[in-house]
Amino acid sequence: MIPAIDRRSGETPLTLTQKLAPVRKTILACIQCGTCSGSCPNAAAMDATPRHLWRLLLTHNEEEIFKSRTFSLCSNCYSCTLRCPRGLPLTDAMSLLKQIAASENLVQYKQSVRFYKSFMESVRRHGRVREMEFMTLYFISMRSPVIPLKFTPLGMRLMAKRKVSMEIPSKGTQKLDALFRKAKEVEEQS
Repeated sequence: MIPAIDRRSGETPLTLTQKLAPVRKTILACIQCGTCSGSCPNAAAMDATPRHLWRLLLTHNEEEIFKSRTFSLCSNCYSCTLRCPRGLPLTDAMSLLKQIAASENLVQYKQSVRFYKSFMESVRRHGRVREMEFMTLYFISMRSPVIPLKFTPLGMRLMAKRKVSMEIPSKGTQKLDALFRKAKEVEEQS
């Protein structure tokens, strides 16, 4: 079978196994001691422990890895990395898994990817997040008129307590455009 070619770049896109290779290389020395799972403050909320996730990765079980929500619940606290007896950068591995899930456009991660992109768009425009604009961008990206209605009571309470200001979305100053372009350029190179 001939691999598909990406029309934009003219290159053959990487398979999921190829994308996971750097993550697998990062945790190759894992001895499955479970210290990462015991150190993780979010382990109780995860459907698979971090140790189990590493085992799935080492055994090339890609489908099970992305069925799990373990890496999406990682809060980047670095407890696992600091306590790993092998000194493995486990938090970085979790971050790489998040990036791969986002790039693969997997259904179960679309909502969090849209949330992140809406947040970053508001920061890019203004140098800080403007809550009203951020939530507007997010709800528009969800393409469902029902979702914002569920949050209306919360929004009204937050506005009444002056926790969220009523700022109209704007193009902003876009002072951070150069920084965002450079970050995108660096991401594409790696």
